[in-house]
Amino acid sequence: MYVRDILRDKGENVVSLATNEPVANGLAMMAEKHIGAVLITGDDGSIAGILSERDIVAAIHTHGEGVFGKTVGELMTAKVVTCSPQDPIVAIMGMMTAKRFRHVPVLENGKLVGLISIGDVVKFRIEETEAEAEALRKYIAL
Repeated sequence: MYVRDILRDKGENVVSLATNEPVANGLAMMAEKHIGAVLITGDDGSIAGILSERDIVAAIHTHGEGVFGKTVGELMTAKVVTCSPQDPIVAIMGMMTAKRFRHVPVLENGKLVGLISIGDVVKFRIEETEAEAEALRKYIAL
């Protein structure tokens, strides 16, 4: 199975903010949408970075209450690893585990087409495993 299979079920909607947005807007967006990261875009709409819960926790540790005077662009992770819809899910799961991040933007021909999380990957793998087990049960019952 491939990243495109996750996007087919999840959709291509990506929550994003501009780099100059206040951190409070990023926090509000994550809380309202029940998500763990927000994509940060540049003036031209390109990916500038990603702001995750982990980034915010690290910033609070470093800046204390001063974190609320910062922009999302100041706190985001600027080096964003991306994937494509054609990437195998097991490869993405391994990459996320090895590099210790939980959100990956999906690009196709340089264009943003979605964002997947480790939760999306795990959910998809569980559903896939359950479907395979059911198919085996039906085959054995024949």
